[in-house]
Formats: sequence, structure tokens, C-alpha cells
Amino acid sequence: MKKVSLWVVLPFLAGALSCQSTSSSEEKASPTDTTQTRMFASDAAFLQQYHPDLVTLQDGKSQVLICPAYQGRIMTSTADGETSYGWINRELIQSGKVLPHMNAFGGEDRFWLGPEGGQFAIYFKPGAKFTGDDWQTPAAIDSEPFVLASKDERSARFTKAFELMNYSGTKFSVGVEREVRLLGAEQISQILGATGASLNDSLKIVGVESDNTLINTGKEPWTKEKGLLSVWILGMFNASPEATIVVPFQIGNGQAINDSYFGKIPASRLVVNDSVAFFKADANARGKIGVPPARVKNRLGSYDPGSQTLTLVTFTFDPSNRDYVNSAWEIQKEPYVGDVANAYNDGPMKPGQPQMGKFYELESSSPAAALAPGGRLTHTHTTLHFQGDEPQLDKMARQWLGVSLAEIVNAF
Repeated sequence: MKKVSLWVVLPFLAGALSCQSTSSSEEKASPTDTTQTRMFASDAAFLQQYHPDLVTLQDGKSQVLICPAYQGRIMTSTADGETSYGWINRELIQSGKVLPHMNAFGGEDRFWLGPEGGQFAIYFKPGAKFTGDDWQTPAAIDSEPFVLASKDERSARFTKAFELMNYSGTKFSVGVEREVRLLGAEQISQILGATGASLNDSLKIVGVESDNTLINTGKEPWTKEKGLLSVWILGMFNASPEATIVVPFQIGNGQAINDSYFGKIPASRLVVNDSVAFFKADANARGKIGVPPARVKNRLGSYDPGSQTLTLVTFTFDPSNRDYVNSAWEIQKEPYVGDVANAYNDGPMKPGQPQMGKFYELESSSPAAALAPGGRLTHTHTTLHFQGDEPQLDKMARQWLGVSLAEIVNAF
């Protein structure tokens, strides 16, 4: 793997750059803050200070914070008004700077587009080298705001129109419609109904969902021959020493877990069984895994025994559609053989080097969008947090992820 500059992240890494601030403000937070030290009220006050247009959705004690300036990004959520689930890069936000390559503000549901690398990449200009120095996140999904079109107590809708050009020189006229919803108990029950899981009054619960619609606003169709786009949703969450990511997958032929993004992940950090993978979410070693469409299930999650928090993610997935963009940083033989779901654990790029922060990621992607003029593709990404009684969380884990809490906690 080729060397890149200190703060630049290699292929597929969702977090890229950090900023060191000399501010002495008491609101300044260390990148090592975790769920236990970062409370929701503090996050809300901090974000409101730098973004007065911050959108708050609320249903009882459940709340969600959304930042229009960061593409309608879900920054964090809470089930009880206390614990804050999303990782927030306070140093970068506080600096007020716009950095090269990428601005990783954090947040538990952000809108991106693929592919990242390859002949149809939108993160490399035509003729650029596939290196960190030439890698650039498009401003429309990095440093430019989305327009807040409407909002009420439990939903907010955002829009954006922009132009893109891929590595091959294909131009895209793009429209985005993004709706974020704070889910009620009945909606969460319906989502869990597919697994037979049920809610319990002893649990603290919050659910948030984003509908992300990609629109071809141009006059030409988007074709596989010239390159396609895809919706890519990434969520950053607070890591902890004992937290574990759980990725269930279909039993079948072919590779189930792709761990080649940053080199082979050791068995001390990644365990792959017949139908599930366990991946450490301690933010102590950098690594990423993915699941291809032939083996993916439209769900993944994580468990932190320290805070007794079970996080579940689900997303729309059509098993009959196998065309997913390939983001490898190279000219590709198979540009539509990519992964559907991903999980990432942050860590130093090299021993002794600084890292982005103490976070991990759960991600999903839409199929490649072959859209006629006026055509639309919508990808829905749902995040649920459950906190409280372990026997109840155990039932959720068994029914949703196919494993017990004991199996998760004792995976390593």
C-alpha cells in the first residue's frame, strides 16, 4: 500500500483528517472521549454554539441532532437525554477550518456517494494518481450545506443540487433529497417485527432513519459504460475498550468477509464464523471489513457491555441486484463488484502516529444507480439504540444478529 500524508485516510476509510486546536475553551473535547464521558446535553450545547441552525427532533426523552451545514447529517442521538451515541469531532468543528481532502466532522448518519476509487471514481480528478495527495472528497458532500426544505417535531427534509465529474470525465447533474425521521415506538416495533423481537419498558430506546434519494437531473442517462454513482451512508459511534461489532451474513459460497481494505486483520481483532463476524470496536487498531451482495444480510450491529448499549443498523437491500460500485484505488477489472455493508474501526495509520479519534463505523450502500433523466433511486438506512436490562438486550441480539450477548462479549 502506498504511503500517504499523515492525516489522509486510504481507500474506503470514512474518517480522513483531523485538526489540532490550540483553543483553551472548556468546551474543547479530546478525540479520546467516549460514550461514558460525552453526554448529550454537552454535545447539544457545543453544536448549537457553532451551528445555531441545528435541527432537533424530539419524542419524549428521545432526541436527534441534525446539522444542515454538514449535508443534513445526523450528528448524534439519545434515548434518555443523557447518553450521546454519535461520535463528534469537536476539535475540527471548533477550529472553523475547511481542510483539504476531507472534513470528518463525525456524526452517526452522513450522506456520501460512491465510488471512491477506480476509473469511475468521483474522489479523483481525471488523470490524477490514486494516492492520498490526489484524493479529494467532493465539496457537495463534504463542506457544503444542504438546504433545509421542511421540518416538524419528528422529521426534517433536506435538498441539494450539484454537478460532479468522474475520473473518466463523465459529467453528472445530481439532485439529492434527504429526509431524516425520529422513529416512534410503533415504527421501531414494525422494524423489529421481521425478527420477532419486541420492545420492553425496561429498555431505553431511540431510532432514527434516513431516506436518501439520488436523482439524475441531467439530460443524459447514467450508464455502466461511463460510470455510475451510489448512495453511501456512514455512521460514526463512540468506541470503548470492550465494544464489539457484529456482522451476520448469509451461509453460502464465495467470500463472506472482505478484510483486504487495509491489509489482513489478525484473528485477535476479527473472528469469522459460519454466519457471523465479530470485529473489535475499541478504536485501537485501524481496519475495515465489507460484505458483498451474495452474502450480505441487511443488518449489522454492535454491543458495548460497559454502557449496556446494543446498536442495530438495517438498510434497504434488493438481493436480485448485484451491481455495487467498486471503490478500490486502482483501474479495475470489475468496477461493479463492490460491498454492500461495511464496518470500520479507527486507529493509528502507523504505530506511534495520531489517529482520528475513538470511534467505529457501521455503513451501508445502495446499488449502482443506472438512472434515466429524471430517474430516482432511494436508499434507506436505519439506526436503533437499545440501552438497559441485559436479558432483554440478549433477546434483541439473538433475534436480530443471531448471537447471544455472551457470544459477543466472549468473542475475543
